[in-house]
Amino acid sequence: MSAPSNALPITQSYQGILLYCTAIFLFVCMDSIVKYTAQFYDPSQVVWARYFFHMVLMTLFLAPSQGMKLIRTSNLKLQVFRSMLLLGATICFFTALKYVPLADAGAMGSTSPLFVTVLSVLILKEKVSFRRWSAVIIGFMGALIILRPGLGIVHPAMFLVVGMSVFYASYQIATRKLAGIDSSVTTLFYTALVGTVVMSIVAPFVWTAPDAKGWGLLAVIGLIGGVSHFVIIKAFSYTSASTAAPFSYTQLVWTAIFGYFAFGDLPDQYTILGAIVIVASGLYILYRERVRKQT
Repeated sequence: MSAPSNALPITQSYQGILLYCTAIFLFVCMDSIVKYTAQFYDPSQVVWARYFFHMVLMTLFLAPSQGMKLIRTSNLKLQVFRSMLLLGATICFFTALKYVPLADAGAMGSTSPLFVTVLSVLILKEKVSFRRWSAVIIGFMGALIILRPGLGIVHPAMFLVVGMSVFYASYQIATRKLAGIDSSVTTLFYTALVGTVVMSIVAPFVWTAPDAKGWGLLAVIGLIGGVSHFVIIKAFSYTSASTAAPFSYTQLVWTAIFGYFAFGDLPDQYTILGAIVIVASGLYILYRERVRKQT
């Protein structure tokens, strides 16, 4: 008996989800190393390493086969602007990781889909239903549960994670505008190039000469970041972004595990409650987005 005609697409979708979850795991590995390394080096130096070694990886493995196609773009300004947004998100998050627990940063970072919804209205002029707006408001209430503003309980660096979410949401909006204009490999190259150039200007002012172990850690951060982006690109060749998106919340599990075993940190009850509210609202927004596209 022959296999069902839709067996292959389903298998491919599962492969894409598995690759996406692998990328999320790798990103948490990178963030854990960043948190450790930031104890010895300024966050700006760690950000430089993140982009520099990513750039080295792309140059070694893609430049020989891609040639000039790697840098050929139809919208240079948007490529640079998008890359600067991701750089801003990276600076905020890496700086915050120096001061706040990994799981807390991961929970607050989950607010990014909420900001994407808000910015899609302001920038892309998309129509958002009352139910989706309600989910956004509930999600932000979850963020307030974690932050508890006015009580002075959380470290001020947590607001850098909020800034990261805004930058990253804006980066996602810019990525939507680039879709179909340039190849994903070209877009990834400009991400590494712009970050490397900008941070190479900043890093000398905060530079601490690394020893052999330090260079190893800095190199691993950049290499994991580069490989993770490649894995995500591969994942999206098997499945759609909307299908994979809900699995981004697996980062909360990994950040809790890594935070406890590597740094002895556990999220408190308010962080857990806030994360549950944020994740629930985010999943509902994704569900409504899928319904909207189907109709």
